[in-house]
Amino acid sequence: MAVILYVTGGARSGKSSFAEARAAASGQSVTYLATAQAFDTEMTERIGRHRADRPVAWTTVEEPLDVPQAVRDASTPTLLLDCLSLWVSNMLLSDWTDEAMLAAADSLLNAARTRSGLTVLVSNEVGQGIVPDNALARRYRDVLGWVNQRCAAASDEAVLLVSGLPLQLKPSKEFHEF
Repeated sequence: MAVILYVTGGARSGKSSFAEARAAASGQSVTYLATAQAFDTEMTERIGRHRADRPVAWTTVEEPLDVPQAVRDASTPTLLLDCLSLWVSNMLLSDWTDEAMLAAADSLLNAARTRSGLTVLVSNEVGQGIVPDNALARRYRDVLGWVNQRCAAASDEAVLLVSGLPLQLKPSKEFHEF
């Protein structure tokens, strides 16, 4: 049975740690689907720290654009996608149209729904800040907001992390405490 957990929050809210704990608690083998790309030294170092922090038993797949196919290809019962925010940024910077990005999000959700097991989707909440001062940032905020809405609506459970504390937005049928 497919289960989708949507985890959102601001930067450094604890969303990735929460998502990783939930994936580990599944008791199943895990594929970690990373969407980050290293465009500078700081990001290269950040990605290296994330790789080193992951359990060695987890399978890591790094895919910046074709995330729906990577979800379909994952062979483990648990999949953790971190994160939708960088994925949308990658598509935006690769000149995808808004419609193409939203279609890709729908394709991702279809792939997650056809999997057996837990799929954890991590994203940044971008709807609580000020209106950005430039067109590219406003477009990013809008598209990511729409992707987040689709993922939250399609999820079986949704959690918002604030200062490391999980707030249930959409409780699962079986509540888990982590």
